[in-house]
Amino acid sequence: MDEQHQRELTFEDYVAMLRRRWVPILLLTLVGGPLAYGVSIFLPARYKSQTVVLVQPPTVSDQIVPQIDVTSISQQLASMQQQILSRTRLEPVIRQFGLYRDDIDKRPMEDLVARLQKAIDITPIEPMAETGARDLPGFIISVTLDNPRAAQGVCTTITSMFISEDSELREQHSEQTTRFLTQQLADAKANLDQQDAKLAAFKSHYIGSLPEDETRNLNLLTDLTTQLDAASQALARAQQDKSFAESMLTQQLAAWQESQTGHNPETLQQQLVALQTQLASLQARYTDDYPDVIKAKADIAVLQKRIAESNDAKTPVAPSQKSTVEPAQITQYRSQIHTAEQVIAEKSREQEEIKKEIQVYQGRIQTSPAVEEQYKELTRGYQTALDSYNDLLKKREEAKMAGDLQSQQQSEQFTILDPANLPDSPSFPNGLNFLLGGFGGGLALGVGIAFVLEMQDKSLRTERDVEFALRLPVLAMVPAIGPISSRKPLKKSNLPESSSSLGLSRGA
Repeated sequence: MDEQHQRELTFEDYVAMLRRRWVPILLLTLVGGPLAYGVSIFLPARYKSQTVVLVQPPTVSDQIVPQIDVTSISQQLASMQQQILSRTRLEPVIRQFGLYRDDIDKRPMEDLVARLQKAIDITPIEPMAETGARDLPGFIISVTLDNPRAAQGVCTTITSMFISEDSELREQHSEQTTRFLTQQLADAKANLDQQDAKLAAFKSHYIGSLPEDETRNLNLLTDLTTQLDAASQALARAQQDKSFAESMLTQQLAAWQESQTGHNPETLQQQLVALQTQLASLQARYTDDYPDVIKAKADIAVLQKRIAESNDAKTPVAPSQKSTVEPAQITQYRSQIHTAEQVIAEKSREQEEIKKEIQVYQGRIQTSPAVEEQYKELTRGYQTALDSYNDLLKKREEAKMAGDLQSQQQSEQFTILDPANLPDSPSFPNGLNFLLGGFGGGLALGVGIAFVLEMQDKSLRTERDVEFALRLPVLAMVPAIGPISSRKPLKKSNLPESSSSLGLSRGA
């Protein structure tokens, strides 16, 4: 029954199987090797040509001239592989080397291109773990065809395509990058000029109110305030001088007019009182060193001397002694009034001008916060445009230098380490590999057949088979009767065959 064959097999069971089935296993093993070798003789030969391409680093450090193309070698290799192994690139190769001549007129070109694509193998070279590098140091190009020279020629052509494609891609990328940066630089220059014009117009409109003028405006406002105080004081003094001169002129005119009519009430004593009053007024405003104070003191001294010399200063003036010419002192007072009026007019005009300037600077200081905010905004826009322009200018120069390095073949590029070889022996089929494979395949086939035969064999061969089949323990073993040569294997219902004995079980 099926449950019998579900028993777990042991190592002894496998050894027993091998002893029983060693003949077919050995036979298939011995036949498999020569048979596989014979098959390899009739298979079409394939020749493999290969070359090694290395990625040469740039001669100038990228810290001096940064590389434009920052794509990794693996990505670049995958992209170029798709382009080079396309039908557009491989169809001329098929026609150039006359590949697949028997099928070129029978099968579509897409099938032939697909066969050539399978014959071409691109294998990246992994970087050494000790170096810690991430980029691929190179790659291997292999071409397998039925003709060794055709394989070598196709391998050389494909390698040249990779090198040429890499150089063209780098030059094209450099030109495109330079062209793009030039256009961006022109736009940045126009934006910078626009920002510069706005900033210049703003400075011209708010000249004197800019943030850098604030300190100067405050200092000038302080100076103007001081000048206004000085002008106000000078104006007040001039007005006082005019008032005093007008008062004295009035007195002098009244006395002179009385003297012209024959009545001269003015005496030397009255003149002395008037001069003393004038001196007191001058001393209230000026120091003793002031010229008018000194002159008033001198006049008082002269008048006091005249009083001392004359007892009676009253002498009636005869009509014949009348004069139409004003005394010198009246003329002097008139001159002082005129001078004071000029000073008053000048100081008043100066005061108005200073007030207007003060209003201008006060207005600038009041509008300074709003102007500063607008100025900061324009300055930020200008600085951003300037930084963008300088950055683009730097990148364009770097792109030009990288393009010069590429044109001089001093940048990163592909170089051939080993040129495509001419294979002198086929890479497929390999007789030794087929022979060893045949031996291995025959051995595997023999073991498989032996295992299948053993699984189909329902014989009870050991005590464990009996116990597993009857689910009863074996009590004793009875020797088999009869010649061993005439015995037949016992099946499930028969007694087990083991060491020519018959086992009895309890309950049988």
